[in-house]
This record gives sequence, structure tokens and C-alpha cells, in this order.
Amino acid sequence: MGGAVDTHEHHKPATGAEALLTGLKSSGIDYVFANAGTDFPPIIEAMARLPVDASPVAITVPHETAGVAMAHGHYLVTGRAQAVMFHVNVGLANAVMGVINAASDNIPVLVMSGRTPITETGRPGHRVTPIHYGQEMFDQTSLLRDVVKFNYELRYPEQAGELVGRAMALANSAPEGPVYLSLPREPLAEACPDWNSPQPTTRPRATPAAPDPAAIVTLADWLRAADSPTILCQRGDPDGQLGAALSTFATHHGIRVVSPFMTRNLLSSDHPNFAGFAPDAVFDQTDLLIVLDSPTPWIAATNSPPPSCKVVHIGPDPHFARLPMRGNQTDIAVQSDPLLALAALDAALAAPLINADKRNAALAGQSAARRTKLAAVARNAVGEPMGAEWLSHCISNAMGDDAVVFSDLGVLPGSMDLAGPNRVFISPHSGGLGWAMNAALGAQLADRERLVIACVGDGSYMFANPVAAHQIAEALQLPILTIVKNNAMWNAVRRSVIGAYPDGAAAKANEMPLTSLAPLPDFTKVAQANRAHAEKVACGQDLPAALKRAIKVIRTERRQALLDVCVAVSDAH
Repeated sequence: MGGAVDTHEHHKPATGAEALLTGLKSSGIDYVFANAGTDFPPIIEAMARLPVDASPVAITVPHETAGVAMAHGHYLVTGRAQAVMFHVNVGLANAVMGVINAASDNIPVLVMSGRTPITETGRPGHRVTPIHYGQEMFDQTSLLRDVVKFNYELRYPEQAGELVGRAMALANSAPEGPVYLSLPREPLAEACPDWNSPQPTTRPRATPAAPDPAAIVTLADWLRAADSPTILCQRGDPDGQLGAALSTFATHHGIRVVSPFMTRNLLSSDHPNFAGFAPDAVFDQTDLLIVLDSPTPWIAATNSPPPSCKVVHIGPDPHFARLPMRGNQTDIAVQSDPLLALAALDAALAAPLINADKRNAALAGQSAARRTKLAAVARNAVGEPMGAEWLSHCISNAMGDDAVVFSDLGVLPGSMDLAGPNRVFISPHSGGLGWAMNAALGAQLADRERLVIACVGDGSYMFANPVAAHQIAEALQLPILTIVKNNAMWNAVRRSVIGAYPDGAAAKANEMPLTSLAPLPDFTKVAQANRAHAEKVACGQDLPAALKRAIKVIRTERRQALLDVCVAVSDAH
């Protein structure tokens, strides 16, 4: 997935804007999610002039954060990077939160924005309005330089296609991430010189890193000597290859797997070697911990592995260089694609570990007991208001064979029965909320027949710019199901305060400052403004039927749906 397209026929671009668009197409970009402004006339003219198949499909997004999240969600289910384009510094400023999320989640996105015209007269694209003065900055790229892998400002029209090819090669090379191009109006509007022959703009991604053989030999020896090894992994690839390989490897060698702070699920919920999403229960038993491409495997102050435990980090950047401070214990750091590392390690071991069968039997019993306990908790959370455990359980039951869920402080994966990898996507550790609903739109665009669910907290729903999101859903006929987990507060903030000051004045207050969202708007009315099916659900017993009604509307009428679900406030999640 994610490869560029080589059409073998290259349209000779007339302007820098045409060179840019044809470069996007030949680099494998299917969509440009755009919020236009006065910097866009050359782009819009080029879109109208070019043959339909010579440039990506342009998608109008009424808010910039929606555009970046749609590209993010599209990549998670396809492995194909997309592009976004926004209006100079003001549009870019609106988009920055989404770019921070993409950087945190290692998502390749080509971020572009106009730059106010440089010249006042004479050149094509020169300044013609007061905002062309008011929007100029000395360093527009400073808005996001810290979170992109590469940035550049277009100088000449004939550069545009080649520049896109370079940017996409860097974005798609591990560790993947967003890149940024600044586009002044003049080079977009100027004609490409006659001497400039169109060149293929496709640039391949770098091949994945293979592990150091000596490190693999050492790790294999450590595994043979370990009594209770654990693999920790928070995310996989869009194809699900890492999840499949991890499942086989763990079973073959009798190794438990845990996914704390997960952002993309890897194993099925009923996998006998899966120990769930909480590291606390397994770290004390672990004498060798293998961390696969996980930026935040544990929180040092609350749940570190024991000092006697050996810790190995494996990934394209095992030290996570873009994180200024990350003090996790590291005994070996293996720079490698995790999939290649698992294959090399399996080959080095040659045969199943001696105690594999015994450990597998013990792990299967522990996994079954854990799931039985969680199921009982979910059943006991069916009241009015219901618990998030019951909400998550009911969503899981409604998912069917291939539905996916995007969550902003919404579902509890431990209360769900997930059939395999990439069924639940959790908002990135960067915490730019409002992501899930719009990422779901991007996933729905990638597969219009799949059931795509966004489960979000009430605050997260408002962060999503829901008027824009519902408009996109209707305009593009993307019938997602949005479930608002409504507890009328920013509960994550409340829990954070209680964690920091458990006996403090704020914890004892009748209403904690800066956490209440009352009075809430009627979220069903927001959705109905764009002709969505919308219901309120107050009692847990009513939720399964409400989900069935919403999904029936999605399947038969191809309309988006929203359920505003009343959920109890919890100190646990």
C-alpha cells in the first residue's frame, strides 16, 4: 500500500499550479482536502483546465482540522498518503492541531498552504487585496516546523512537480510523517518555461530497515533464558501485517502480548496470548520486555517494568528522536521495521521456545478469566445513565464483520470483542481532540460500503467542528455513525485534577472549576441540520435497539446518523 502511481504519460504543465497538481497525481495522491482562499486562483484554474484524470480529486472541507483528520483516517485504512491544502497562514494555523496528531501517529500527509504574494506589481499572482499585506509573516513555516519531517517553499513553477515527488518520498519513508510545502501565488501562476520538459515526479520510499544480525542473536538468547517474556505493541500497519505476524510469533513461542495506550489494535480480543490494555497486571511478572514501535510504552511514575527486567525497543526509530524527553529503560535498541525484526527473530530461534506450550496454556487461562471479568463489568453497567463499559460492549456487538471505530475518549477497547487488527483507532497521544469524527469521514471515503463509527466524548464532539463535519458527511454522501458519549463535562480534566490533588479543594468541590459543559446544546439538532438520523438514548437497555435503527438508516437510506448517549461520570476512565 501507499505506492506512487506511474502513468508513463506526463501531461506538459502550462503553469506552476498545473505542475503541482500533476505531480500530486503521479505521486499516488488520490485526494486533496482543501479549504480555499485568495491564494487559490491559480490552483482552481489549473483544476478546471487539466484533464479529469491528470490531478487528484479535490474535496472541499469547511474546516481545516477536518481536512487533516480525513487524510489521517483515510491512510489508516488504506496505507495511501493524501494531501491537504489551506489558505495561507490563517488556514495553516487552523490545521496545525491536525498536523500535530499526524506527526504523533506517524501518518504521512502532504500539507500545503498558500503564501501571500511576495510581489506588489508586475508578476502574475501579485498582491491585489489588503489581506495580502495583513497575512504575510516573516516565517510562516514556523507554525508547524517542529512537527513536520520536511518543509520547503516553492521558488519556480517548473520545480513544483519534482518538489511534490521529493516531499512524498520523505513522508512515506519510515518513520513516516507529515511534510509541508509553502506555495506563493507567483510561482503557481507563472508559466513553466518552454525548455522545461515534464519529468516523472514519482520518488520511491526508502526500503524498510532490516535488523542488526548481532542484536537479533542477543535477543534470541535472552528469549531462550526468559521465564516470562512479554511483547508490548501499541499500533500496527494499515494492512494488518504486523498484527498477523505478532499473533503467529506469540503463539509459536508462548509469549504474552499487551497493548497499553493503544492507538490501533493489533490482536483479536480473544487471542489466548493477549493480556489486554493495562500494563500494570503483567509488568511485575515480566523478565524480558520487547517493545515494538511504541512511543509511550509506560508511564515512569506509575507503571514501569521492574528494574530486573531487560527491555528491548524495536522500530524504525527506537529512540523516538522527535520526542524531546523519553526516559524509558532501554537495554537494546534495534532500528528495524518491526515486521522484519519478528521474522529475523523467529528464524534465529529456529524452534519454539522450550516452555512455549506451558506458557500458552497459562496465558490462555489468564486471558479467558480477564475477558469474563470485563464482560461482567459491562453487563453491570446497563443502567440509566449507562456506563462506558456497556456502551463499548453494545458498539462491539453492532460492528459485524468489518466495521471500524474511531474514538476520541469514547470506547473502552477492553470491553469490546474485536475480531482482528485495525478494528479500533484511538486518538493519537498528542491529544488533539475532535480527530475521531473527521478521521471516520476519511475512512468512509476510502470504503463507502463499510460501516464506520465515530465514538466521541461530548467535549470532543464540539472540538470536531461538528457543523463542518456533518456538512461534509452529507455533501460527500459519507453515512458515518457518530455516537456522542454525553456526561456533560470534560471528565478527562476532572480525573487529571483528582489524580494530582486527590484530597484537594477542587476534588471536594460540588462543581470542579473548568470541567462542566452545562448547559449542553442539543446534539441531535446539530446533526439534523444536515438531515441526519438522530436520537437521544438515556437508558442502557435502549441502546442496542437504537444502534440497530441507526445502522438500518445508514444501510438502506445512505444517510449519516447520530446517537446522543447519556453516560455516567467515571473516576476510572
